[in-house]
Amino acid sequence: MAAASVAAHIVPKQEVVSFVERCMGAVGTPVAHATALAQALMTADYRGHFSHGLNRLDMYVQDIRSGMTVKDGEPTVVNERAGTAFVNGNNLLGPVVSNFCMELAMRKAKDAGIGWVVACGSNHYSIAGYYSLKACDQGLVGMCFTNTSPLVVPTRARKPVLGTNPISVAAPGKEGDSFVLDMATSTCALGKVELHDRKGLPIPTSWGVDSAGRESTEPKPVLQGGGLMPLGGSEVTGGYKGYGLAMMVELF
Repeated sequence: MAAASVAAHIVPKQEVVSFVERCMGAVGTPVAHATALAQALMTADYRGHFSHGLNRLDMYVQDIRSGMTVKDGEPTVVNERAGTAFVNGNNLLGPVVSNFCMELAMRKAKDAGIGWVVACGSNHYSIAGYYSLKACDQGLVGMCFTNTSPLVVPTRARKPVLGTNPISVAAPGKEGDSFVLDMATSTCALGKVELHDRKGLPIPTSWGVDSAGRESTEPKPVLQGGGLMPLGGSEVTGGYKGYGLAMMVELF
């Protein structure tokens, strides 16, 4: 496969935010919801997670346009206690739901010592670290997890049945430093395979398998009937550990 020529450009952060807001506004997304998404996508690109930034914008636009994602409304609290809550995201944009949940979790943590909020009825929300960092910025330890559509082929399997199921933990340190973990429980995100395919580049071993469950270094077999590999890759290199972590996130 011949590699495509790729040019790099630096774009001001506010220009990215404004572009996303205009795109989402064109399909009827309320300004506040469009801004929530724009900030999350911009942060993903700014932090180097290019698979989860503007690369995902078309998906959000199409989901709103088709009605797959609800464009208007607000999340609702179904049940809550001092330190916990269950939220219905009402099928809104993922960043809208996740901002609501993290804000609620942080308030509860400050009042009760811990805030654990679980949501249903949400959608793709860009990078998990965007939300755990919100807690970190307020002097709290933030954690964020989510399951996703089935994209990952478990160890010894052929078909994807698990999501990339990211894990993020952020904790403040001294003198402005911090610890931030933001990782998928697959070897890589689907968006990274898509980017390699778009650029005409091969993918490293352990990223994905074809429809027969065989490792592939070409992105198309992974995207067309195959799937991603768990963190660690094959069984002999510890892929079953990523499989286990993905199952853990499903339980959360």
